[in-house]
Amino acid sequence: MTSQRDIFLFVALAVAWGTAFGAVEVGLETLPPILFAALRLDGATLLFIAAIAALGHEWRPRTRADWTTIAIAGGLIVGGHYGLMFLGQTYVSSAVAAIVLSLTPIVTPPLALALLPRERLRAPAVVGLGLGLAGVVSIALSGGSLDGQIVGVGLLLGSSLVFAIGSVLTERTRSTLSLLPLQTWAMGVGALMLHALSVVHPAESAAGLGAALTTETTAALAYLAVVSTAGGFLAYFVLLERVGASELSLVNYASPVVAAVVGWALLGETITLATIGGFALIIVGFALCKIDALWKLGAPIVGYGPTRPAAGAARADDVVVDGNVYVAGTDGYGSPVQSAD
Repeated sequence: MTSQRDIFLFVALAVAWGTAFGAVEVGLETLPPILFAALRLDGATLLFIAAIAALGHEWRPRTRADWTTIAIAGGLIVGGHYGLMFLGQTYVSSAVAAIVLSLTPIVTPPLALALLPRERLRAPAVVGLGLGLAGVVSIALSGGSLDGQIVGVGLLLGSSLVFAIGSVLTERTRSTLSLLPLQTWAMGVGALMLHALSVVHPAESAAGLGAALTTETTAALAYLAVVSTAGGFLAYFVLLERVGASELSLVNYASPVVAAVVGWALLGETITLATIGGFALIIVGFALCKIDALWKLGAPIVGYGPTRPAAGAARADDVVVDGNVYVAGTDGYGSPVQSAD
């Protein structure tokens, strides 16, 4: 990300997704978790339908692959993910929830290895997965309550795994729908799924919904639907096209910082040293899983890798390949080399 627009969108996305955990915390004060998750998706689905109508996108599924993708995305990436996330956050703070969900990019590679052909898991990724899981264990044990923190972290870990499995499985489909209609269908299917689960769940009831929708809860719902979901996904897809998935995946580690600050400043939450240490392990694990992509992103910044100087800057004894100038007297990556004689 080099342009001011990209940086602004990245920060906006981190804030939109990081503050969502605080909004969930507010809504859970009066609403049951599964119903709350369903209502969040209801609002976001309506906004996306309005966007499709305004932009004139083709929204009708036409192939079996379209329906398969919608079922996977709606059932796992949206319904399963948000249902487990909201349930898990009833046990833990917003900061802990955000940190545990940052494990998603780490657990995705081994799941891709198991579910997709021709995928390979390299040694750094194996070590990274181990460190990430160790970080989650550290966070789970930091609360010291078998019926509280550990249960919540387990549900959130399940949310992360369900999202990763759904993401990997959608790679095997060939949907003809564009991203916006596909996301809308997925949110609608996920909302229906969660409403059905809420009806049959013995601990949930919509009977007192009117009384539960206090001013604070209604504001939290509106914020989640408009800012965190609709606005967040809009920024995400714009950045995905502009900077790519590897660089954008760093938002998973910016949003927990936002969540922690908001939880501390506005909700009075505390963060333990074990939680901070667990987050550090998850970040190191992510770096190992994405070591190649991070090197490609960071090497030019610190002076390694092919350079692309201004026109006319190459000297007579330099070599130019596809617009990249390899400086004579180096190994092509900025390091000096000895001459053959």
